[in-house]
Amino acid sequence: MSFASKNLWNAANYCIRQSFVYGHGVPSYNSMDKLMQSTLEYKALPAKVAQQVLKLLDKSWKSYFAAIAQYKLDSSKFTGFPKIPGYKPKDGRGVLIFTSQATSKKVFKESGQIKLSSIDYNFDTQVEQSDYCQSRIVPKIDHYVLEIVYEVSNYELSENTERIAAIDLGIDNLMAITSNVPGFKPVLVNGRPLKSMNQFFNKKRATLQRCSGLKTSRRIKHLTTKRNFKVRNYLHRASNYVIQLLVELGVTKLVIGQNHDWKRGVNIGSRNNQSFVLIPHGQLTDMLTYKGILVGI
Repeated sequence: MSFASKNLWNAANYCIRQSFVYGHGVPSYNSMDKLMQSTLEYKALPAKVAQQVLKLLDKSWKSYFAAIAQYKLDSSKFTGFPKIPGYKPKDGRGVLIFTSQATSKKVFKESGQIKLSSIDYNFDTQVEQSDYCQSRIVPKIDHYVLEIVYEVSNYELSENTERIAAIDLGIDNLMAITSNVPGFKPVLVNGRPLKSMNQFFNKKRATLQRCSGLKTSRRIKHLTTKRNFKVRNYLHRASNYVIQLLVELGVTKLVIGQNHDWKRGVNIGSRNNQSFVLIPHGQLTDMLTYKGILVGI
C-alpha cells in the first residue's frame, strides 16, 4: 500500500508539473481527484487513503507558492530558491493516512482497537474513540512507524511568569538549567551518553562502509535505526526529567537558548563538528516545548 501511495503521488505530480510547465496553471485538489479516479494508481488504494495522498500533494504545491512569495520578500530566510515538489524514488514508499472514516468504528467500539481499511490487523491503543482523529503509516529507513493522531484538552498557559527557568544547550552538558526560584541550585544534564552513541555509530558505519565499499546497506540501515531509537529514548528521558523538575519548582515559563542555523556551516574542528552536529538539539527543544505546554509551562 505504501508503494502504491508512492505511485499515485508520482502519477498525479507528473500531471500537475506538466500543466504548470506549459503554462496552464496548477489543477486544484478536486479536479485532480476526478482525473485520477479512473487510474490504476488510484484504484490500488482505498478511496479515502488515495484522497489523502492527493491532499498531501496539493498541500506541497501550495507550500511551494507560499515559499516563493516569502522568498521574494526576504531571500535571507532561505538557503536557496524554492523548488517545485519532486517525484519520489522508483523503489521508494509513501505515507499512508487513514482518517476516522477509513477506520472501523465497530471494531474500535467493541475492542478498543484500531482496524484500518484494507489492513487485516488490529492495533492496540490507549486512545479513546471520541478523541481519535486519524492514523498515519510512515515509512522509515528499514521499518514503518504507526502514528496515532488524537485530540487533547486545551491547557491554559499560566499568566503568572514570575518563576522562570532557562536552559543552555551543549554537548558534554546536554542542558544547563538555572532558575530565579529562591534556593534553586543549577542542574546539569549529562550529554556524554549521546556523544558516546554517536561515536560508536560513526565508527561502526565507517567500518561497514570500508569493508563493503558501499555507502549504505541493510546492516548500515539497521545500525542507523538502532542509533536513532537510542538517541530518541535518551532525549525523551532527559526532557521528562526536566519538565518534572520544573513542575516541582512551580516554574511557569521556560527559556531555551538557540541560534538560528547554528549548525549550518559550523567550523569548530572536525571532531567537534561531528559531536555537535549529530546531537539533535532541535528534537530536544520540540520535546520540551510540547511537554511543557501539556503542564501549563
